[in-house]
Amino acid sequence: MSGESRPALQAPERAAPPVVLVVEDEVILRMAVCAHLREVGYVVIEAVDAEEAVELVTANKSVALVFSDINMPGPADGNDLAAWIGSRHPDIKVLLTSGIAREGGPPFIGKPYSFVELQRRIESMLQDG
Repeated sequence: MSGESRPALQAPERAAPPVVLVVEDEVILRMAVCAHLREVGYVVIEAVDAEEAVELVTANKSVALVFSDINMPGPADGNDLAAWIGSRHPDIKVLLTSGIAREGGPPFIGKPYSFVELQRRIESMLQDG
């Protein structure tokens, strides 16, 4: 043996999992969506309305995607939230949802949706950079 010491091998650095903000006023649905997204590896934060979502986006610079219901209580809805994000944080992806079909605007997934379908849409949006 020589008296040399070798540096310890370091594991390759992994990219941090994407942060997804789920904005949904229906508690049971929000809990279920968040649980699924966490199970598949996302870091998930939750908001009950657009006002709380604005506070969380402002405080958390690592949010990669906001998944929001359109119809929520309060003075602002999901469309207002999407417009605010687009004007102040254009790097954050937005996916809206509603039980009412719509055309145009930010990416949209209609209710009811499967968690697998939602997961695929989020993955696709995040990969598109």
